[in-house]
Amino acid sequence: MWGGHWRLEPAFSPLILIAGLTLIGLAGCGYHVAGHVDTLPEQIHTIAIPAFTNTTTQYKIADSITAAVAHELIERSHYHVVTNPDDADAVLNGGVVLFTSYPITLDPNTGRASGIAVIVHLRLSLTEKKTGKILFNRPDYIISEQYEISVDPKSYFDESPAAVDRLSRDVARSVVSGILERF
Repeated sequence: MWGGHWRLEPAFSPLILIAGLTLIGLAGCGYHVAGHVDTLPEQIHTIAIPAFTNTTTQYKIADSITAAVAHELIERSHYHVVTNPDDADAVLNGGVVLFTSYPITLDPNTGRASGIAVIVHLRLSLTEKKTGKILFNRPDYIISEQYEISVDPKSYFDESPAAVDRLSRDVARSVVSGILERF
């Protein structure tokens, strides 16, 4: 205080400068809401998703994953999804290459498995038909799921179909995110 008046000096802090520059930098980083980005070539309007192949002994796993991927792509994008490659601008080919399941927890009283882990290896490739250019490729895509099973034979309920459905939805979300955002 000088002469009975307060005088405020501008307080310019290096922290304020750093914070301001950080905010400006983040504004231009390209952050976006998932599902609203479109990094596929603009001439792609229709994507064919033929039934995925299955080289495992796990019944219907490829059918479940194919359906889940098609559903997720329809839900999250503007692309028209078909099954016939002749009717599409791009084709997503896939296959279930390996399916493994093993116990992860055991009931201490009976020694029977009470938790199971499932690991699936997929081969995926999205190709533009006109040019033959590969737009998305995952030659060894791995995803896993866990589920519990009852150790009491009287109340046993086969959880594996529900686990396969969950696994298929997880695969679909990840695959479609990868395709739409080019990860």
